[in-house]
Amino acid sequence: MIKVIIAGATGRMGRRVAHMVGEHPRLEYAAAFEATGNLHIGRDVGELLTGTRSGIVIRKGLEAVIDQGDVLIDFTFHKATMEFARLAARHGKAMVIGTTGLSPENLAELKELSRSFPCVQSPNMSICVNVLFKLAKKTAAVLGDDYDIEIIEAHHNRKKDAPSGTALKLGEMAAAGVNRNFSDVAVFERNGIVGERKPHEIGIQSIRAADIVGEHTILFAGPGERLEISHRAHSRDHFAKGAATAAAWVVEQECGLYSMFDVLGLQDF
Repeated sequence: MIKVIIAGATGRMGRRVAHMVGEHPRLEYAAAFEATGNLHIGRDVGELLTGTRSGIVIRKGLEAVIDQGDVLIDFTFHKATMEFARLAARHGKAMVIGTTGLSPENLAELKELSRSFPCVQSPNMSICVNVLFKLAKKTAAVLGDDYDIEIIEAHHNRKKDAPSGTALKLGEMAAAGVNRNFSDVAVFERNGIVGERKPHEIGIQSIRAADIVGEHTILFAGPGERLEISHRAHSRDHFAKGAATAAAWVVEQECGLYSMFDVLGLQDF
């Protein structure tokens, strides 16, 4: 069995990842940890999540459990994620990163670190969302410059980063489809007298409200018509299931930085 360490074990995603790890035939929940100051440190994770003892005690920090597993799954916060990646690299432990908000500098460092460990990093672990990424690129390529591209994303009111990593990836994929550099054409949260929309802009609008799990729509608007492709998450389980799938896959890979396209065999789609 592949032994899994879960970061942020008592958080919303940590709990759902634990469930999906338990459902996977090749994975075993081996260790759990939380950040310093978390009130659940020292408790049995099974008692906390299901009311039944599991023998897995929530520890303080990754250092306390790094030798207890084969792969780390992390959906925490970008600053913490980079610290975990550095430690995983030093120990040669595989890692699955679903954390969003990673900067270009973070991603560059992660690529360098991955020389020492195999790592799957994706702004979204959902199978359907990764298909959506590919559809965004292909649709943009077919429709071309005659269609304006806009992205709308909505999440719960506790999400810390905006736009979502998924929305940014959608923008990057669409921009690639029409041979544009996304960083040159991206426009975020229009406000005030901004003038007419430039032909090559790709706009992203963010909504934060209540308990919305995650919704993304990419809109292609042309003369007299528009095409909208949407994904709506009903729960966090599909993110967690994708992470579990990635964990079982990545431990068998050579050192390097991979995406969910690699895990799902979508590179040539």
